[in-house]
Amino acid sequence: MISGNGRLLSVITSTLLAVVGLFLFFGGAELLFLGGSWFYILAGGVVLAAAATGLQRPRLAKQLYAGLLVLSVIWALFESGLDIWGLEVRLVTLLLIGIWLLLPGIWREQADWMRDKRELLGAVGFAVVVLLVASFQSHSINGVVPAGRMNAHGQPDPAADGVPPGDWEAYGRTAGGDRYSPLAQITPANIGHLKRAWMTRTGDVQLLGEGVNAGPDRGHEFNLEVTPIKVGDTLYMCTPHSWVMALDAATGRIKWKFDPHPAAADQAKNVYLSCRGVSYYRIPDEIQTSCRTRIYSPVADVRMVALDAETGKPCEDFGDHGFISLRDHMGNVPHGFHFVTSPPMVAKNRLVTGGWIFDNQANFEPSGAVRGFDATTGQLVWAWDAGHNPETWTPGPGEELTRDTPNGWGVYTADLDLGMVYVPTGNAPPDNWGGSRRPFDDATSSALIALDIVTGERRWTFQTVHHDLWDMDIPAGPSLVNLPAPDGSVIPALVQSTKRGEFFVLDRRTGQPAPGYPVEERKVPTAGVAPDDHVSPTQPYPANMPSVTPADLTESDMWGATLFDQMICRIQFRQTAYDGQFTPPHVGKDTIVYPAFYGIVDWQGVTIDPQRKLMFANAAYMPFRIRLEKRNAIEKAGILPKWNGKGEEPAAKGDALAVSPDYGTPYIAYTAPWLNPIGIPCKGPIWGTLTAIDLLTKKIVWQHPVGTTRDTGPFGVHFNLPLHTGMFNIGGNIATKGGVMFMGATADDYIRGFDLATGDVIWRDRLPAGGQATPMTYETGGKQYVLIAAGGHGGLATRSGDYIIAYTLDGNEGTAAR
Repeated sequence: MISGNGRLLSVITSTLLAVVGLFLFFGGAELLFLGGSWFYILAGGVVLAAAATGLQRPRLAKQLYAGLLVLSVIWALFESGLDIWGLEVRLVTLLLIGIWLLLPGIWREQADWMRDKRELLGAVGFAVVVLLVASFQSHSINGVVPAGRMNAHGQPDPAADGVPPGDWEAYGRTAGGDRYSPLAQITPANIGHLKRAWMTRTGDVQLLGEGVNAGPDRGHEFNLEVTPIKVGDTLYMCTPHSWVMALDAATGRIKWKFDPHPAAADQAKNVYLSCRGVSYYRIPDEIQTSCRTRIYSPVADVRMVALDAETGKPCEDFGDHGFISLRDHMGNVPHGFHFVTSPPMVAKNRLVTGGWIFDNQANFEPSGAVRGFDATTGQLVWAWDAGHNPETWTPGPGEELTRDTPNGWGVYTADLDLGMVYVPTGNAPPDNWGGSRRPFDDATSSALIALDIVTGERRWTFQTVHHDLWDMDIPAGPSLVNLPAPDGSVIPALVQSTKRGEFFVLDRRTGQPAPGYPVEERKVPTAGVAPDDHVSPTQPYPANMPSVTPADLTESDMWGATLFDQMICRIQFRQTAYDGQFTPPHVGKDTIVYPAFYGIVDWQGVTIDPQRKLMFANAAYMPFRIRLEKRNAIEKAGILPKWNGKGEEPAAKGDALAVSPDYGTPYIAYTAPWLNPIGIPCKGPIWGTLTAIDLLTKKIVWQHPVGTTRDTGPFGVHFNLPLHTGMFNIGGNIATKGGVMFMGATADDYIRGFDLATGDVIWRDRLPAGGQATPMTYETGGKQYVLIAAGGHGGLATRSGDYIIAYTLDGNEGTAAR
């Protein structure tokens, strides 16, 4: 009954199935030996049996395969329920093979196709029906903000005092960092009329080149992460190469542009080329200056510049003709070891900044001290130095700040009435081995530090991770909000987000958990820590607040594009050290770190609606793996040169290019996102969410996957297939009185508008490059605008560009009531 072509196809089919069966059988045998699932060895055996019998006993071969397909559906439902992504990876590979076997010429035995293929057809139909049913299941938590809460206005927002409603004067709009706008022109009812008003290109693009003509940016992350600020009729911003620009808020016309010409030696060594924003400040009238309104911006070569907000010219009375060096009192600072990516906090005639210290290079790196400068003259007034006694002091000529202390690299926020600036800290380097940390390092790492803005004195400390071995530094300052106390009084509170996906609600006066928002210590894994290190047996958790922290991984969570790479991930899971969150990094064995240092909630922090008492957080989910290895062998081989911290860091060779050298310690570290051989995450969807949390009821109101796979795919290839998996995201969201939220951030290059009440996407626009920045909104000329920087992100591999895009309502919609 089989034609010549059918015979050839049957031979090819049996041969390919034999290869598939062998791969599944031997991989499944390894997985079973490691204590994993039995399914893969069984599936491999059945596929091998079908391949062996397909030519001589085709009916038996089809029955075997049909039985396997039915068993696969039952097994997949047992492991994943009706989760479409769990079913997809388990069933689609086998389903496609089953559909192939339905072709008339393959393993044909009878003339009647229906009778010949009936068992196989039934099994394929069963699998298709299950997948179709699962595709209608939601991954959302659906809910609605009650109408009374949506209309709740008039609540105090002290951080917004003195900020005109139509302005966005700081990175988070106010010093309190809530990212909430009182504008209400754009609403869910009219957002469909939101159109591009203007698009400006900054001209600062990534310089790559190829081969011998490689540009200076090759090998660096080039990230346009900026959130412009708006004061009066002007927008102010910075670019990855440290340009500072002023744009007309109504038209996007560039008013002035200043290039501080960062030293090439610094830019060549900086791992990141990024600037998240600038700061605006008006010098008090009682101080004599010819440069009253100023824009302060970090420069990639470890300087800070102050510019006249009107002209873009350097303020001559600030530092050295407009510049101060942040290398002063830092001792030896190798190029690339210290730079600033976040705007400084400027208030009460103080400019307060820290900076990023190169992670995982050594345990004798530059100081992480936070410094307060006179905002008019640029003179250093104080330094908060955790390792000095006293810890707040003013170093004199030749004096050096304590090396290798925890640093605060994110955006700071402040309560100007209390006179406190809130500094989120990281670790004393290196991140993944703490055997040489000093008591003051452990006491101030991964903590929120409240400093007096004027004097630099420490007011209080709240630590979110004890003896952090996972790089769980706090990447963003807290957002301020006033909350009702159980006794009816008002709690001046703050909400501190973390890379863990936990949210701590504290009294911002004292740093203690706010009444009704307790924090408790919970036991965490301790086995496997390096013998010359230690690990805290407990870690702090908010007891009553919801979190976006993922559940601990299990083998059944493993994912891939096919059954084959999913099996590889399952094998790796069984081979890797993992006892849940806070599993200590092991020596000589891969350790899963999840949540990982890219964060569940990263440098974007959270948005708080101070009127409705709601908090909004976008989260991303990607496990990493880390392995510590003793450094002796790689140093003896000359692959990793020795270094004592003097001069520049020596260049590594070969394999050492991919390691964290951790000089001064007994170890090196290998750290990477956990991807399988075809570049697919080993942890399956959902990969990105947007969540609304009620700060009064302490419950999740709604949560939805956010983002699609449109601009991602295996091997880095984009298939333009927008699967609703939720997507990795970097960048924040904003909320408005009008009941609309906006967010870019996702790796599929969209800006989206959401109904604040439900979280539903009600508007979107395709961006010309990645929108890995926090948007902002403002008013000028009677119109509300929404603006986002679209320039891409090297870490997410989104499209690079130099676009600043503003949207407003078209036609008569633009005159709606505010």
